[in-house]
Parts: sequence; C-alpha cells; structure tokens
Amino acid sequence: MGSWLERNIIEPGKLPLLLALAAFVLTFLITRLITRLIRAGKGPFGNVSAGGTHIHHVVPGVVLTVVGGFCAVAGGQRGFGSALAAVVFGIGAGLVLDEFALILHLSDVYWTEEGRKSVEAVVLTASLVGLFLLGFSPFGVDGLDEDDLQSRGTAIATIVGNFAVALVALVKGKIRIAIFGVIIPFVALFGAIRLARPGSLWARRLYRRRPRARARARLRAYRHDRRWAGPTRKFQNWIGGTPGPEPTRALERH
Repeated sequence: MGSWLERNIIEPGKLPLLLALAAFVLTFLITRLITRLIRAGKGPFGNVSAGGTHIHHVVPGVVLTVVGGFCAVAGGQRGFGSALAAVVFGIGAGLVLDEFALILHLSDVYWTEEGRKSVEAVVLTASLVGLFLLGFSPFGVDGLDEDDLQSRGTAIATIVGNFAVALVALVKGKIRIAIFGVIIPFVALFGAIRLARPGSLWARRLYRRRPRARARARLRAYRHDRRWAGPTRKFQNWIGGTPGPEPTRALERH
C-alpha cells in the first residue's frame, strides 16, 4: 500500500487531490449526520441564525471553497501550504454540494424529493475524482503512449473523438453515462450506441417519424427505471436521509 501511494499519488503530485477528496467526502458525511440529528431533535446541534436569517451551510462552504481554491492556485502543487489549501477547498466543496439542490431550485428542498440531487451530485463528484486518482484521464488521453502524445494530431483526434461520443450520449439523455464517459470513453460509447431516452433531444428529433423506435425507447426506459429506481432511492436514503413531507421554505424567507 505504501509503495502504491508513493508511486501513484505522491510522485505524480496527486496528494493534494487525495486530501481534497477525503475532506470532501468526510465533510459531506459529517454534515449529513448533523443535519439528520437536528431533524430528529437529538444532540446539541441546531440551526444557525443571524439577525433572524437562517444561515445555510452552503454560505461558509462558498467562502471556504473560494479561499481554498485561490490559495491552492497561489501555493503550487506541493508542500504543506498546498495540502492545507486542498483540505480547505474539499471542506468547502462538501458543504456547497451538500446543498446543491437548494442552489439549483433556489428553494429549501433539502428534505424533499428534489433534495436527492444533492446526494447525486456528491456521489458523482467523488466517483469522478476517485477515477482520476486511480490514473484515468479525461477523454482517454491516458491510453496514449509517449510517441502518440508527441504527435499532436493523434492526441487531438483522440480527444475530439472521445468528446464527440460523450456528447452523443448526453444528447441521448444519458447524463451520468456521458459524464463518466469523459473519464472512461468506453462508458460513453456504450451510451452512445444504445437507444435514446424518451424526451431527450435525440429522441425528439430523430425518433419523431419512427414510431417503433419511440416505442422501444419508452419500453427500455421503463424497464431500466423499474430495475434501478428502488435500489438507487434506498442508497440515497441511506446516505442522505429519507425525504419528508414537510413543506419547503423559499430562500427569500431565510
């Protein structure tokens, strides 16, 4: 383990990224634990207010993200300062993405169905950063040898080709596959060659005069959602808590 860490993390200068990821995940988990205790009325924790205004934890998260990001840019890639900046940035990013749904909807949807998007954003971000730490590079550049990398035309063609495949998967309505496909091109290729999801831009434009394709797309989407919706919800509830029926409160009221 020590040799792997030295060879794959420390020597390539990825230690700050590892520290940022660890701080990001731990901050999210601790924040969710505290908010669930507050929701249940247990423990010494409570909501933070100033002058009658509820302070969401996205606010200090933004501050920490900005401070950590600028310090990381100013401090280079190595040394204690860089590591500290990475931790500060990771903590801030964890606080911000924990309330990603709140920012997206401009409403306090933390404990609603819409609030699940925060958990999705955190899991997706952590997964992508983890893949990068394991050695995957965007658009499959890691698959090129030194001679290919020295050939600018080969590198550009590889990047453009993989980007195009990821873009097709995105247009077909497969957002998660397209995002992961940026890191692992084979994933994007899998999404690009399969039927588009109903309602996607691809389906609206290219399946408009193909009723059989529309019917197959709807049937495949129904089977996929029925198979994965339950386990996905259970996983999100286990991490972020079960959404409740309580009414939402607009941000303007805080």
